[in-house]
Amino acid sequence: MNTPASLTKPHRNLFIQNLLTFFLNRQALAVGLVFASDSILFGSWVAHIPYVKEKLHLSDAELGLTLFAMPIGLLVMNPLTGWIIAKLGEARACFWSAVGLTLAVCIPLNAPNPAVLAIGLFLMGLNAALINVAMNTTATNVEREQGIVIMSSCHGMWSLGGLFGSGIAGAVISFHVSPQIHVAIMAGLVLLLTFALQPLLAQIPSSSRTETGEKAGSSFVRPNLDLLLMILIGLALAMGEGAAFDWSAVYLRETLGASSQIAALGFASFSLTMTGFRFLGDAIIPRIGSKRWLQIGGVLAAAGLLFAIAFPYPAMALIGFGLLGAGCSLGAPILYAASMRVPGIPPAAGLATFATFSFIGFLAGPPIIGFVSEAFGLYYGLGFVAIMLLISAGLARVVKLF
Repeated sequence: MNTPASLTKPHRNLFIQNLLTFFLNRQALAVGLVFASDSILFGSWVAHIPYVKEKLHLSDAELGLTLFAMPIGLLVMNPLTGWIIAKLGEARACFWSAVGLTLAVCIPLNAPNPAVLAIGLFLMGLNAALINVAMNTTATNVEREQGIVIMSSCHGMWSLGGLFGSGIAGAVISFHVSPQIHVAIMAGLVLLLTFALQPLLAQIPSSSRTETGEKAGSSFVRPNLDLLLMILIGLALAMGEGAAFDWSAVYLRETLGASSQIAALGFASFSLTMTGFRFLGDAIIPRIGSKRWLQIGGVLAAAGLLFAIAFPYPAMALIGFGLLGAGCSLGAPILYAASMRVPGIPPAAGLATFATFSFIGFLAGPPIIGFVSEAFGLYYGLGFVAIMLLISAGLARVVKLF
């Protein structure tokens, strides 16, 4: 009768040990706070997408088309990320991209027309692309230099930032605070945090050259089959995240008729489960296995979206978005790490290539949902993402994770 307890105690101790290793390590925590600050800004913005949609009188298709400005910014920045990071170093790249993001995020809420909205989203895409590669490379540098595992916890901080940002957004909406004032205040706080973190980030050794002589941040290589399969899985999971970011509030508000406050909780529900699983991920992944989790996660994420569609009530949709968050939670930490171990591809180039395509899925998925929604309804837009997630679970059976 005591066997289950004796088996779970080491697991519980491992979870606690991993969390303590992360939160008590100043450099690891500093990197995690960069992840969090990035997501706080995104979480603050996405909660107000229904407001912007209504303010500018945009249809689903027009909103989807405008949202494409962000992935376009990412594609423009991608060829430059390696050069910028190699010139500045990871710490300074994190700093300047964070500063740029705090300024850019204020534009969409103040946009007087769709053109200015698109410009603001484009600038957000530029800075988001750079900080995405820079902060993941910095986390890898900490792991390599200190011999610890923090990638999943760093992504947990990203989810926590989104939870915090969207939660604050829900509160300010309930108190009828101006979206422009809310986002400006959040951007100012993140800017202060960015300046405070810079000295700690500067202490992290930069991988100016790897053991193979490759320059840090070298961006983009032609993916081989192994990396291509990782990219396809990452694209689908990122589309699931993007669906929660940009469409959960719209789905709850416009399709299901929820209040603005309840609509803001859609992304909060998604972030809550994602955050919990990611903080436990560094202990969970070695025990379940990376490939098995990618299969389980893809099915669970798809089930969450299908649940939200099949039971079109706000409370049920919140549960569905929570399942989506759990299913998508560990895909990024697993695949980011695996992309650096693909034989024949330099680690930094593998990371940059995977990160770019994965983030394209995150940013391009919501506009695609908008187009499908305009033609057939938002139910079908979310259903399309669910199908992609099921395909990712199938690909996870054959992918090689080195």
